[in-house]
Order: sequence, then C-alpha cells, then structure tokens
Amino acid sequence: MPPKESPKPETLILAEPRAFPEDIFTEPTDVDPDTLANLGPLRRLAGSWQSAAGADVNPKADGPERRQYIEHSVLEPIDPQTNGPQLFYGLRYHTHITTAEEDITFHDQVGYWLWEPATGLVLQSLTIPRGQAVLAAGHAAPSDDRLVLTAKRGRTDHGISSTEFLEYAFRTEDYRIEVTFNPDGSWTYVSETTLLVRGQEGPFNHRDTNRLVKVGEPQPNPLMRILAARQARPTAG
Repeated sequence: MPPKESPKPETLILAEPRAFPEDIFTEPTDVDPDTLANLGPLRRLAGSWQSAAGADVNPKADGPERRQYIEHSVLEPIDPQTNGPQLFYGLRYHTHITTAEEDITFHDQVGYWLWEPATGLVLQSLTIPRGQAVLAAGHAAPSDDRLVLTAKRGRTDHGISSTEFLEYAFRTEDYRIEVTFNPDGSWTYVSETTLLVRGQEGPFNHRDTNRLVKVGEPQPNPLMRILAARQARPTAG
C-alpha cells in the first residue's frame, strides 16, 4: 500500500486585520467601469482555458488514488462590486473536469476571483456541488507572477463550510492554492486541502495540479458591453 500523503507544514497566509472607516455606507465615486483594465494580478486569468494534464491525489479506502484529468475553465469579468467604500474588480469562473476513462463529471466548481486595488487583497470564493464552500484570501501586487491564497476551517472571514457528512467523514482542515503565471502566457496551479478522513490515521493532503493554456479571450464585463452599444448607436439628426 502506498504511503499516505502528508501535508506540508506551513503557516496559513491570511489577510491581516485592518482598520475600516466609520462611514460604512458611502460608495466610491471614481469607479472605472472597465473591469479588465482593473484586475491587477488577476488580469492574466481572464479567458477560457483547457488542459488534459491535470493530476489529482485523493483518499480512498485502500490508500491514495492518483488520477489524470481533463480541465476546461472559463473566467469572465463581472461589473465592479462595492461593499460601501470597499471596491472589488473580479472574475466569475466555472471549472469542469472529466477524465479520459469516464464521461461523467469528475469535478465541478464555480466561484469568483476578486481583487481589491486599494489594499492588494485577493479573494477566491468557490463552491462545489457536494455541499462545500470556501473563501480564501491572500495579497499580491498588480505585477506579481505568483498568488498564494489560503483558508482555514473555523474562521469566519476566510474559512471553509461543509455539510455534516463531510465534517464527519472527510473533514477539511485548511485549503491552499498557489497560482503561477508562466512566461508563455499559460498558468499553473497547485491546490491542496488537508483532510481528516474517518478511520484513517493522520491528515491527508488532497492535491490537484494543472497547467492551463488559453483557448479563448474574455468578453468585456456587462456594463462595458452596454456602454459600447450606446456609443455605437447613430446620433439623431
């Protein structure tokens, strides 16, 4: 039986507490409607991507299972979002994964990547259709070639929420994703979740990695498409 995967010992990188303004209602007035021009380090994620070289390590009753998978991911810009004075630019994404052996979905995931220009905060919110949601956080500069985001079970800000069964049988202790932007325009990710699997000794490092190649450019965000259509209308007279 192959040895169980062990997670790397690492301190989670999470957003530091910060002071917020007393005025929590007034929204910024200088919001640029062009999301693609304001995504900071997330700009290089925008578009459609695919790869057949994904590698997954997941827990099974008789030991770790290793699978190669086929991934198609679409990340499209959304309109600017505000929480009162807080401003985000972001991408809505859908990741669909199959394998060469089976046509049935191996993994499906939806969510958002968000960038706060004022602070460098990067967020990934994700949901999978097995009853789990995650909000991971990190920080980056606009020109960074590497993103690291983390979340931890039990946190109310950057945490993990799971169904009762997953808590009972496959409890997720923490989540980490590292994204590297490659010189050829592709990007690589390594996603790791530390699981406590019922009946198995010690933590298990559930690991996914892939290098994605662009197959389609993103569309402008909805507001930009509306503004472009207005400008294209013929003027009266």
